[in-house]
Amino acid sequence: MTALDIQVSVEADRWPSEDELLAFSSRVLDPAVEFLKTEEKQPFPKVPTELSLVFTNDEAIREINAEWRDKDKPTNVLSFPAYPIEPGDMPGPMLGDIVIARETVEREALDLEKSFEDHLTHLLVHGFLHLIGYDHIETDEAEEMEGLETRILAKLGLSDPYAGQEPL
Repeated sequence: MTALDIQVSVEADRWPSEDELLAFSSRVLDPAVEFLKTEEKQPFPKVPTELSLVFTNDEAIREINAEWRDKDKPTNVLSFPAYPIEPGDMPGPMLGDIVIARETVEREALDLEKSFEDHLTHLLVHGFLHLIGYDHIETDEAEEMEGLETRILAKLGLSDPYAGQEPL
């Protein structure tokens, strides 16, 4: 049984269907959950916790970013925890929302010379870790979060997205 009840909403053009995105997201997030359970002893409820994924565009995410973060510009991914938790805390019945913008993901993937799918995988893992309570504001937090991302992505067959960079 999976630890997540993933709900997918496509709110912009050029994304695959909701069914395809659900299958893709499950292939990414189910192993991420298993990694956290095994390697980090992260508990998850017996009943799957709900996770909402919103696949949108730059204009919509720019509006959300402006309203919630006072940053009037598009971004790649935003995470909104349903309840504040710290790593190691038991999530509640609703984990939260992850919102991803198509055009920004495309631009960044090109700039990083990565496939769209590989970059989207990284952003799903990144957003998911935010919902579990990880952050990258302070250097030590960034090192921990980026280390987890790198290890989860390695389990998915992807290279270190932070190789050669200072922590965010």
